[in-house]
Amino acid sequence: MSVPPPAVHIEVVVRPGVPQLLSEEDCRAVLAAAVAAAGAPRGAKVTLTLSDDPELAALNAEHMGVDAPTDVLSFPLLPPSAYPPHPGQDPALREEAAPFATPPGEAPHLGDVIVSVDRALEQAEGGAGGQTGDVRWAPADELRLLITHGGLHLCGWDHAQPEEEAAMRTLELELLELATP
Repeated sequence: MSVPPPAVHIEVVVRPGVPQLLSEEDCRAVLAAAVAAAGAPRGAKVTLTLSDDPELAALNAEHMGVDAPTDVLSFPLLPPSAYPPHPGQDPALREEAAPFATPPGEAPHLGDVIVSVDRALEQAEGGAGGQTGDVRWAPADELRLLITHGGLHLCGWDHAQPEEEAAMRTLELELLELATP
């Protein structure tokens, strides 16, 4: 009898000096729920890095062309076609991507999610948090949202089109309800 692989292997990296708003175990659980809900293959690997504004600003400038910090960035390694389709998703994204392959016996690495804990603190405490950018709530709740949001982006979800944004926001809220004690 073979034992199925765990849902997802998540490595949590906490940069020095970054405040701990959630335990590493809680961070893993939040991200695992998000990527599982998005249809990530069992046994997949993900890295979550909790960082600060300077690192996110540098990454945002390098990869997105925006010279400012952001709250979360995702760096997916698999194409959107590696995951089940979801409401509002551009069908062209599923057709354009080349098939992916993982070496036999190896779990796929989905990619990396990097969150600015500085942004989570500032947005939550300044009333610029939540999905609408006008919520004042606990910084831990904002961090849960950012981890969830980043995990969904990792798995091909986006919010550029209204239908997909509505579906993404609905799923985020469902996952946050499950994750909030």
